[in-house]
Amino acid sequence: MTAPLRIATRKSALALWQAEHVATLLRQAHPGLVVELVPLSTRGDEILDRSLATIGGKGLFLKELEVAMLEDRADIAVHSLKDVPAELDEGFVLSAILPRADAADAFISNQYKNIADLPNGARVGTSSLRRQAQLRALRPDLQLLDLRGNVNTRLAKLDEGHYEAIILACAGVDRLGLSHRITLRLASPDWLPAPGQGAIAVESRAADARVSTLLAVLTDSETLLAVSAERAMNEQLGGSCAVAIGAWCVVAEHGLTLHGMVGNAATGDLLVAQADFAADKPVELGHEVAAMLIAQGAAEFLKPQR
Repeated sequence: MTAPLRIATRKSALALWQAEHVATLLRQAHPGLVVELVPLSTRGDEILDRSLATIGGKGLFLKELEVAMLEDRADIAVHSLKDVPAELDEGFVLSAILPRADAADAFISNQYKNIADLPNGARVGTSSLRRQAQLRALRPDLQLLDLRGNVNTRLAKLDEGHYEAIILACAGVDRLGLSHRITLRLASPDWLPAPGQGAIAVESRAADARVSTLLAVLTDSETLLAVSAERAMNEQLGGSCAVAIGAWCVVAEHGLTLHGMVGNAATGDLLVAQADFAADKPVELGHEVAAMLIAQGAAEFLKPQR
């Protein structure tokens, strides 16, 4: 009998949805395969009174899941790709990238239709420096306040009156069946998402050939091209949650188009760049757009902003 495939996952509703989604796809692709979830708590989930940038970054959402794989308590881990650092720890690989969902950010408010309608000095909740930089560029008068916790916790804080609006990822809201809460989708290229936003990634041990083979069928080739360009740009810029970086790659018949942004969350200053490349060169495209941003002076923006 084939050994069960064990999925390490965070315990939030969204993380469990994503893990169950991967489990369902694996069972469909490999009839007879037994797939089990291994829910774990991570430091990123437990420390909610400080921004991610001050406690170690988004990698805190991965560490405990990777330890579970190293200790053979799990075989794979499921992540939102936007939370996966540009460079993985040695011994780990991303063995599958699923078809991308809506990569846009969601403007959510119980009173106002869009960012322009917010009153002077309105409180907007988001801990993302990328979102803060783009908000500041549009509305320097807004109060930008930290917002941590899972999707339902963040929505509850809005409903309790702590904010006039909050910004979340559309994909997470949609996956939880809460699309009706989205007031406005902030669409690219006017508003850029995080590199890889909207895509689900499956991480495994690099040496585990059986698992890599099982996962390979889940990868969506078009999504892989797009996020490879975005993550290559992010890696070249030294991206982390301590700097404001946005990226959006479009896959078309002529090839790939990548939009990139580096911002300053304190001032709202934004640097933007765009380039086109052949579809078989996503990494080169990412490096090209990163070089264009650096040529504009991105180095100053890329110093940790917290």
